[in-house]
Amino acid sequence: MRKVSKDMLVTYEKNQLRLAIMENGDVAEVYMEKKERRSVVGNIYKGRITNVLPGMSAAFIDIGTGKNALLYLQDLVLMEDGSKIRPRRIGKALKQNDEIVVQVVKDPMAGKGARLTTYLSLPGRLMVYMPQSTKNGVSRKLSERERERLRRLAKQVRPEEGSTVIRTAARKARKKDLEMDLKYLVSEWENTQSKIKKARAPEIIYKEPDLALRVIRDNLSRDYRKVLVDDKNQHRKIKEYVSMVMPELREKIQFYRSKDPMFTKFGVEKGIEAALRRKVSLPSGGYIVIDEAEALTAIDVNTGSYTGKHSLEETVLKTNLEAIVEVVRQLRLRDIGGIIVIDFIDMEKKQNQERVLETLEAELEKDRTKTQVVTLSRLGLVEMTRKNVTEGLIGTLSKTCPNCEGRGRIFK
Repeated sequence: MRKVSKDMLVTYEKNQLRLAIMENGDVAEVYMEKKERRSVVGNIYKGRITNVLPGMSAAFIDIGTGKNALLYLQDLVLMEDGSKIRPRRIGKALKQNDEIVVQVVKDPMAGKGARLTTYLSLPGRLMVYMPQSTKNGVSRKLSERERERLRRLAKQVRPEEGSTVIRTAARKARKKDLEMDLKYLVSEWENTQSKIKKARAPEIIYKEPDLALRVIRDNLSRDYRKVLVDDKNQHRKIKEYVSMVMPELREKIQFYRSKDPMFTKFGVEKGIEAALRRKVSLPSGGYIVIDEAEALTAIDVNTGSYTGKHSLEETVLKTNLEAIVEVVRQLRLRDIGGIIVIDFIDMEKKQNQERVLETLEAELEKDRTKTQVVTLSRLGLVEMTRKNVTEGLIGTLSKTCPNCEGRGRIFK
């Protein structure tokens, strides 16, 4: 397998922070955040219950961000005398005007409020600390040998209360590295508990850092060659953060001194422009078409101008395999979430169908966002889900046309 060369680019202009992850010189992921429109995912609030809806098994919570957020019964865990209680009916567990501590798991999007949970967690660089849980875990994206090593270390570095999930970034981490991360997270939780007691709803209790620090915390590892930053204040802040939590990577943080715009010089602007197109070309002449609707995203695979050399089955297989690489790349780049249906070109041979599915699952291992794939159907359709956290690239950079209302067509 070809070794992936990674870089991170951070640019700040016109009150907007933009960050790109590059893999072998190509744009793999893009993140954007404006000062007035920061993500609230991961923030913890003391909220006030404004309405309980038994028919939806949900409640609306005022967390002080404008639009009321939504808490479903399945995301409700109550603590009583140190024990977890999962209520069966939301109407008996929650009452209007009561206060409740919640954490945001999904940003507001498409006119809907933020999605909440009461199952609190605090992310660190190497692990996630869950003060209400008793089950420990290790990232499944690590090799089985490394997972076993980290399991042994985790048993030696257990918190007195709660549990931890060791992250992918902990690969090759030492015991003292895990101890430092856990000590920091336990301290954060103690501060959070103190704030909860004093807070009056609606009030923010814990706030996630800005975009650059979040992405660096969740991604930066020895695999990265460098992190280029073109803003002096951001460079100083990132350098200080990395020096504190991962000093061995401090030298990777570099200041970008060129007068040429960073995203233009490294081809990120062109990558973003291409990601906004409906049609994406494949190397051999085929193409995919991506249509994002409110309920799901449909991706259609076509042979286009590619006619192959030997047989129709071989032509179709090669197009489908090329499409998989591009589909996964586009899912990451556009940050597409929710239900995704991929319409591959029909294949006659069972082994080719299995190869397509295996290749798709292998490519999805590059994606940090949680995905779930359903078996390839007889019609050549693959149904999958990808965790939906943000509006995605198109939702961030565009709005629905008031004339055609998103149809993309003009009626005669």
